[in-house]
Amino acid sequence: MITDVDSKLLRVGVFYDGNFFSKVSTYYRYFHPRNRRISISGLHEFIRHHVAEVENMDVRYCQIVDAHFFRGRFSAKEADARQMLLDERSFDDVLMNEGVVTHYLPIIKREKGIDVWLALEAFELAIYKRFNVLVLIAGDSDFIPLARKINSLGTRIMVLGWDFKYTDRQGQEKTTITSINLLQEVTYPVMMHQIIDDKTMRDNTKIRNLFVEFKSDKTIDVHHVSTNQQRQTAVLAAEQPTLQAQNLEPKSQTIHESESAEMYQASVNTQRYDGIIVNLKAGFGFIKSASFPNNVFFHWSSMSNVDFSVLQEQQHVRFSAEQGDRGMIAHDVEAF
Repeated sequence: MITDVDSKLLRVGVFYDGNFFSKVSTYYRYFHPRNRRISISGLHEFIRHHVAEVENMDVRYCQIVDAHFFRGRFSAKEADARQMLLDERSFDDVLMNEGVVTHYLPIIKREKGIDVWLALEAFELAIYKRFNVLVLIAGDSDFIPLARKINSLGTRIMVLGWDFKYTDRQGQEKTTITSINLLQEVTYPVMMHQIIDDKTMRDNTKIRNLFVEFKSDKTIDVHHVSTNQQRQTAVLAAEQPTLQAQNLEPKSQTIHESESAEMYQASVNTQRYDGIIVNLKAGFGFIKSASFPNNVFFHWSSMSNVDFSVLQEQQHVRFSAEQGDRGMIAHDVEAF
């Protein structure tokens, strides 16, 4: 028997393209005035209220009944070698505490098949769990067939999209754009960067809660806690590249944010060099090249054609190099 409350309840399913979400969260942490990562709990609360608003419902009857996160992942052994294992588990804790189901595919050279898996799971669950609204946190036009299938079920689709570009610390321009064709296929296209940057919404509680707050130096955003550590470790590596080349660890890991700028001071050399990745850590690595007597440092933000997370040691790369204050730094790195 369907009660009056059952008839009013609006069921929401949320599906994350993990790679897209990671790019968005990293942008807000390091290249946006907010200087904070996206909060999973805050994002879910925003979704509930926004869906309730567009559906003209009381937010009490608008509930996220399912949430799923999809991304490629290294094996435990590989993640441990890259010093990523603890960080991945920390983010898993965040997702688990927020009731988000994780779906990981093994990364073999590069991330493949995630979009297909997300689409299949979303379509199947939309059928069996009868979502009223399916929220897609993604920007790829590859999800257009999924949107059309979901529309055929009579389920409304909301896409949370972001458009942004920034210049990384190597002077390279990075761009993330949500497909306009995808937005045209869905019921509720929501461009989050416009809402977040709207000056009239700056002090809105729901907007503030979209970002993780650091209450003290010891309070770390465990959503990708690794990124904060990556910045610190990357600076250490730049200061002592010979130690890393010998697999030695510096004794101190206390680095101030302002010091990180020093590792990027360089005069740009447009010549391209070939090399092999000989050492990968959490967010940085070293390249061995016949063109240089010492291994060349590179940061995750210097990658130009692939995501840092899919790199492997002994992989061939081509790069430009800058003479920094403490050694050579690679930029515009292409992996093959």
